[in-house]
Amino acid sequence: MKTSDFHFDLPEHLIAQTPLVERTGSRLLVLEGVTGGISHTRFTDVLALINPEDLLVFNNTRVIPARLFGQKQTGGRVEILIERLRGDGTVLAHIRASKSPKEGSLIYIAEDQESDLSDFSVRVKGRQGPLFELAPEVGTVSQMMRAFGHMPLPPYIERQDNEEDRARYQTVYAQRDGAVAAPTAGLHFDERLLDALRLQGVQTAFVTLHVGAGTFQPVRVDNITDHTMHHEWIEVGAECVAAVRACRARGGRVIAVGTTSVRSLESAAAASLTDDRCPDAFEGDSDIFLYPGCKFNVVDAMITNFHLPESTLIMLVAAFAGYEETMAAYQEAINKAYRFFSYGDAMFVTRKEGG
Repeated sequence: MKTSDFHFDLPEHLIAQTPLVERTGSRLLVLEGVTGGISHTRFTDVLALINPEDLLVFNNTRVIPARLFGQKQTGGRVEILIERLRGDGTVLAHIRASKSPKEGSLIYIAEDQESDLSDFSVRVKGRQGPLFELAPEVGTVSQMMRAFGHMPLPPYIERQDNEEDRARYQTVYAQRDGAVAAPTAGLHFDERLLDALRLQGVQTAFVTLHVGAGTFQPVRVDNITDHTMHHEWIEVGAECVAAVRACRARGGRVIAVGTTSVRSLESAAAASLTDDRCPDAFEGDSDIFLYPGCKFNVVDAMITNFHLPESTLIMLVAAFAGYEETMAAYQEAINKAYRFFSYGDAMFVTRKEGG
């Protein structure tokens, strides 16, 4: 298939720039993969769509304030976007500057592009492809982010981050620091809705996928199979595997909250899968790319937001629910003025047979 097959015209005013007052206040488009049927409801109606025997799988990654501003020793201003935290205190990061900083040079950290410099600094240790390896020189990276870090809002949100984003561009169940983009399907859940699901008897489990900036990387090839997928760190633990196994035993569905949960479960399945469609535990990097024609081994339904045209994420949804069904649902969402992307509305999607 061609990348252009996944294009759609989106009016700019449908790109959500701010979150709704209530997390659960969004609309929910329901897409039946088997029939292609579409219905319109509210997000709180997931209570009627999820059965007690089902399993909801969430991504518990936490978005870090990964955008930092600074100045090179030569005086040039830079913008740093941390891509990955490493166990030794160093980070891998994208750096935007008029001229790339040299290996061994210092970058002094500031509150923003206009502010005076602080005592914090990092040293450029080297490069790994497009990423710079940075080591803290004065202070720790955690201290720098707490003092001066900005929430890394997606490029289509055309405003500066604010205090509201620190809470709202984060799921209420986030636990593990490391993401530079939110697992946005989870943003619709609040504690009240989670409690209602538990009272209904719905079981939950967690995976971790630290969403990287590559999630916004455009597909630059004509044939989608020529696309090179970015790597992200994933953990599917033994507890989650046991929950999937129990769900299969009671005849329930595995419902992934977000494409990141889908990619986590299917990455684990690609590494090892048992006869009852249950993966083994998995930890490591994954570059799994799910597009029409790919088979889903674990996930039966998903909750997801509306994604960018020609992105790997809309390709994943099309692989899951069917290409024609997905593109028709997106056009219906545009016709009905749904809000798109990270702070937008959501879909509840069931798997097409054979997907």
